[in-house]
Amino acid sequence: MAEAEAMYRRALEGKEKAWGPEHTSTLATVNNLGLLYKDQGKMAEAEAMYRRALEGYEKAWGPEHTSTLDTVNNLGLLYKNQGKMAEAEAMYRRALEGTEKAVGPEHTSTLETVNNLG
Repeated sequence: MAEAEAMYRRALEGKEKAWGPEHTSTLATVNNLGLLYKDQGKMAEAEAMYRRALEGYEKAWGPEHTSTLDTVNNLGLLYKNQGKMAEAEAMYRRALEGTEKAVGPEHTSTLETVNNLG
């Protein structure tokens, strides 16, 4: 996993130089680093990456874009894993409401969020 982290960091540095810190491609790498940190058990680092990605996606695409909502869902998963159930529920509810609007109530992304909320 250290190798993966080094590769993501290298990609992030290059994208920040080429496109800037708030470009959506840069933010995708930020989100991926969050996933990696979560898998490594680095919860504070994961949360920081998810929050950065979320803030950037909200600016770039708005609060109800599917990429924004994916990051909201990731935060919900992180909070659940930390035992922060109220925070997890808030993230899942936000993700569910937005996903239902974006892709409909029967879409697999919506149903995945329903499952997470359960």
